[in-house]
Amino acid sequence: MLDHVFTDAIGALRDVFENNLLERQAFEERFQADVLLGDLTWQTSYGLPGEGLPPRVRADITLEWPTWAQTAYRSWYIGEEFDEGPTIQIEIVLRIQRLSAEPDPKTILDVLPEESPAIGSLPLERSTPTLETLYARDLDDRQWAIEVSYEGLYLLDNKTLEDGSALDEDFAAMGGWIASTLVRLGDLHLAYLPAEGEG
Repeated sequence: MLDHVFTDAIGALRDVFENNLLERQAFEERFQADVLLGDLTWQTSYGLPGEGLPPRVRADITLEWPTWAQTAYRSWYIGEEFDEGPTIQIEIVLRIQRLSAEPDPKTILDVLPEESPAIGSLPLERSTPTLETLYARDLDDRQWAIEVSYEGLYLLDNKTLEDGSALDEDFAAMGGWIASTLVRLGDLHLAYLPAEGEG
């Protein structure tokens, strides 16, 4: 495996999700490189175990390593001075889906804080909710989904770059928060449609 702080962050998050017994969604993990700009992006999705497909609640996680962060990391790696330390851009989308009735967004926001716990030195900030209505082909049947995202930056200082254990601790805190938040969302009294293959 490539020895790089961005891949270390990916590995730390994977370990945390598995330790919290979350279930990775098959075929939902992507590692992409923008060949024009040079940005790297990793995306994955996790849900609570035993939820079926698609799961009732899901977390979609995106980590982005922009080109300028790679430039700063390279400067640090070869011992050059740099003005600003590299950062990892984080987006977490919490999604409730398979709903058989239109949800009240306030019910969902009541269990979601405006900010996540600090990931390193900064918290992630909550967005406003997005409500989806998905229609069947005949337009008679429909289902709903609602998403709320958290976005922010993870700042990599000299201490974190020199000692990866700080990164492990910070991402462990984020993974634990995501797991407990999915449980809280799953405990809401909402009406769901059956999963695929269920009656």
